[in-house]
Amino acid sequence: MKSRETLIRLKKFQVDERRRKVAQIEAMIAEFDRMAADLEREIKVEQDRAGIHDPAHFAYPTYAKAAITRRENLKRSAEELRIQLEDAKLALGEAFDELKKIELLDERDQMREREAENAAEQAELDSIALMRVRGAPA
Repeated sequence: MKSRETLIRLKKFQVDERRRKVAQIEAMIAEFDRMAADLEREIKVEQDRAGIHDPAHFAYPTYAKAAITRRENLKRSAEELRIQLEDAKLALGEAFDELKKIELLDERDQMREREAENAAEQAELDSIALMRVRGAPA
């Protein structure tokens, strides 16, 4: 029984670790999306300031070109993180399923133990009652 309790604690730890990983990836995605949106606004401001909106134009602002590159890198990184997020969510689901299986096994074993204890207690009470009916001292 002791080893099962240890296994349950281990599985709970694994579930918590996977939850933290999912939350961390989600936070990174949100941060990358926020940074990309900020860069988008900066690009628009720079284009409006220069009056040139075509990146292929020879006088297109250098800062806007660099910001576009940075924004695209952030978007690509966010997409890669979304793939990692799906994998992390699958791993979390599997860890949670494993934990539930072990908890159900433990619950079943505890129920069997209680039933065995109740049966032993009932048998003892039956034997006491039988002795009293026969007139033997208890």
